[in-house]
Amino acid sequence: MRLENKRIVLTGAASGIGYALAEDLARLPVRLLLVDRDPLDLSGLKNVKAEIFCFTGDMGDPAEVDQLFADAVQQMGGIDLFIANAGFAYYERINQSDWHHMETIFKVNVLSPLYAVTKMRELNSANPYRVVITASAMAHMAIPGYAYYAATKAALHRFADAYRLELPAHGGLTLVYPVATRTNFFRTGSPIPYPSQSPRFVARRILSGIRRDANAVYPATQFWLSLPLIRLVPLAGRLYQRFYARYLPK
Repeated sequence: MRLENKRIVLTGAASGIGYALAEDLARLPVRLLLVDRDPLDLSGLKNVKAEIFCFTGDMGDPAEVDQLFADAVQQMGGIDLFIANAGFAYYERINQSDWHHMETIFKVNVLSPLYAVTKMRELNSANPYRVVITASAMAHMAIPGYAYYAATKAALHRFADAYRLELPAHGGLTLVYPVATRTNFFRTGSPIPYPSQSPRFVARRILSGIRRDANAVYPATQFWLSLPLIRLVPLAGRLYQRFYARYLPK
């Protein structure tokens, strides 16, 4: 997909990978709706060529997600590219049952992006479109302390496997599988797993994948190359997981 002159929605735009994407997209001649639950500070964007709109809302709230789509259609006339980047993680040892705790992360990380996939199909019955969802390397191999987070990313992975076979010819679905990215994601005090990468690096890989109409983007080549080893020699993955299990909170 050519990005120039497209109408783009980007969620989770206030920090991390989302902000790095916003910086790069703002330099292109596009119409760009930036979304976050926190107020957006655009003062750091440089060489801006995009027409930028903002939306503040909780992507775990169905009413606010519907309002986002309504605003995007009203302000931009439609959506060609939806980047569902909003998401969060718990880093914890799961010691007790808590329905609301589980429901909160699944609403934001799973239900909201899947809803965006179906909404984009409704909005674009004939026009070419693409949805990009930030998944995680943990969709393939989880790290102790991130059980719920890994479950949400694995759910996205399996959905995409099946749903791509249902997509119309003019629709596209891309999943991104970053390894540990050096952002506030790790502000909870959890160790930053190896390997790690910068948000800028991930953002540029995502944009390259969109331009190539890629179904999957693995920013860290070493992780992509390691996947066959993890499948063929499960012990290698298990040793990696056990190493990080030592850092679990009490």
